[in-house]
Amino acid sequence: MTQVEIPAGDRLHGLDALRGTALLLGVVLHAALAYFPVTIWIVPDTDNSPVASVLFFAIHLFRMTSFFLIAGLFAHMMLNRRGTPGFIKDRLSRIAGPLLVLWAPIFASFVAVLIWMAAIRNGGVIPTDGPPPPAMTVGNFPLTHLWFLWVLLILYAAMMVLRAPFAALDRGGGWGRFVDRITGALIGPWTPALMAAPLAVAFWLAPDWTPFFGIPTPDTGLVPNPVALTAFGSAFGLGILLDRRRDLLGRIERLWPVFTVVALGVGSGALVLAGGPVPQLEPVTDPALKAALAAVMALAVFAATFAVLSLALRFASGRSAVRRYLADASYWIYLIHLPLVMVGQVLLVNAVLPWFVKFGLVIGGTTVISLVTYELLIRHSFMGRWLNGRRIPWRRAAAPVAVPAE
Repeated sequence: MTQVEIPAGDRLHGLDALRGTALLLGVVLHAALAYFPVTIWIVPDTDNSPVASVLFFAIHLFRMTSFFLIAGLFAHMMLNRRGTPGFIKDRLSRIAGPLLVLWAPIFASFVAVLIWMAAIRNGGVIPTDGPPPPAMTVGNFPLTHLWFLWVLLILYAAMMVLRAPFAALDRGGGWGRFVDRITGALIGPWTPALMAAPLAVAFWLAPDWTPFFGIPTPDTGLVPNPVALTAFGSAFGLGILLDRRRDLLGRIERLWPVFTVVALGVGSGALVLAGGPVPQLEPVTDPALKAALAAVMALAVFAATFAVLSLALRFASGRSAVRRYLADASYWIYLIHLPLVMVGQVLLVNAVLPWFVKFGLVIGGTTVISLVTYELLIRHSFMGRWLNGRRIPWRRAAAPVAVPAE
């Protein structure tokens, strides 16, 4: 297939910053769960506010669809630069490896916090009369927050499988030019609506769909739910197409005012229809209401996705040492953040403090611990090469320069 040429070494700083931001916002998202005005989290706090649920709703709209769109673009870029063997080796090391190595300790820490919280509720004594845990199966395997690694591996495999027949069809370049023209027609003010159409159908067909939470997180079971596959798969696929037509990133950037206004308007409407700041936990049963909610929520998801994408391209495309550092650290922070967030929530659950103070302390404490461990244990060691593809050497003080005597 033909492809727009990009100068070697050209880094897409805006997309890199957005990818890192999407991962870092996971800390905020999970910290907010404890302070919802209704109980939905294993560490609920009596100090709570609807502001926490609104913040969750806003972040949840765009965070993972943005991440998977950028992941698709970067995956296609890496595949072209490194070839199939290099791509597979890199993804097995940096995606499959962390999933295999870190899942067990993270799940164990998750269980430990559950037991800790149960003891707090039981007057300081661990209850012994609870039901036994269910056996782990393909359908209920607890991926925890590492589910995104598993879904990435599925999408990488799908890309590799589908790439071969498309390459065979494109020996003369005609099929590639046709696909590029279709991609060009897809990008415009209408893009969120076009991307939202299949997601709206998936929402409407999903049984027991709770609109407030939008795309159901595929954190339980090794077969992702159809809504998540539709949303994240379509975003990933568009990212692949955009890597072929990177000139279209400029068009997306110029549309930032349109995308932002639409996202704010439709996102606010979706929040109201979904029940407002106090989440409605019951699935929608009325077919007409469900259809309306499905359409509005799907449009809100992709309007918000293209809003943050265009804003990142417009305002974060320059070189920034701080943004680059945080983007590099974001992967490690996301991998380890959930147990730290939960520990912070438990430590503060009985503290007599306003909810926003607890919320800030949980976020701040998690971020500081994650950044310190990243700097001391990851960035400059073999772990940095494992997770980020490169090891940053420690800076050494410059050797003193001898001054000749006069």
